[in-house]
Amino acid sequence: MNAVEVVQATKIFNAGRSDEVRALSEVDLTVGDGEFVALIGPSGCGKSTLLRLIADLIPPTSGSVTVAGKSAGQARRDQAYGLAFQQAGLFEWRTVRRNVELPLELRGVSRADRRARAERMLDLVGLAEFAGHYPAQLSGGMQQRVAIARALAVRPPLLLMDEPFGALDEMTRERLQAELLSICATTGTSAVFVTHSIAEAVFLADRVVVMSARPGRITASISVELPSRDDAGRQSPVYFDKVTEVRKALRG
Repeated sequence: MNAVEVVQATKIFNAGRSDEVRALSEVDLTVGDGEFVALIGPSGCGKSTLLRLIADLIPPTSGSVTVAGKSAGQARRDQAYGLAFQQAGLFEWRTVRRNVELPLELRGVSRADRRARAERMLDLVGLAEFAGHYPAQLSGGMQQRVAIARALAVRPPLLLMDEPFGALDEMTRERLQAELLSICATTGTSAVFVTHSIAEAVFLADRVVVMSARPGRITASISVELPSRDDAGRQSPVYFDKVTEVRKALRG
């Protein structure tokens, strides 16, 4: 079963009005189970809109979206995916642990079970010792790790991520990229990852999906097989070849 299937999805905002915007046009996208797919394209091309269709945050104007064989709406109700955005979106009045516990709390998980699972997730992202801290006491990179731990807390088969590292410095960004790949490998989680960075897309993804300027369409799908997903992989000839291939696809 595929993690995501988008079939002929079109999204029009303000349909029929003078300010109508066709954001996406007849998009087809399949994400396999356990696959990491990066979406890249020029600003305003509909990358985030496509992610929000998958998350059922907005409906398609036409076409269909399924997640793990369910409608996008049912997948949202079943919490079949985790979400992480550029802003961590943590609640300042809740400790790190209680931020991670929140989706479990909403699902009615017992206090003992949600505490135990939150602590496992925080250990996974290397923040176990900060469980009792508040978000304001953490760096931006640490807050993003908390957001990822929260997204993983319900053990989703899919992660949907919209430029989660975009506001971070380069060193923190590279470290979190490596941690994200390790987490996905450990948990078997599929991922759809929106980015503006060609280097980030090539390093993270099994496949880089290139989108056109608005209205967004998929113009290329580039498989990436690096010798390793570490600093050596970043320096490999195939990495630089794939960066060039994606750059050419973006230029059309």
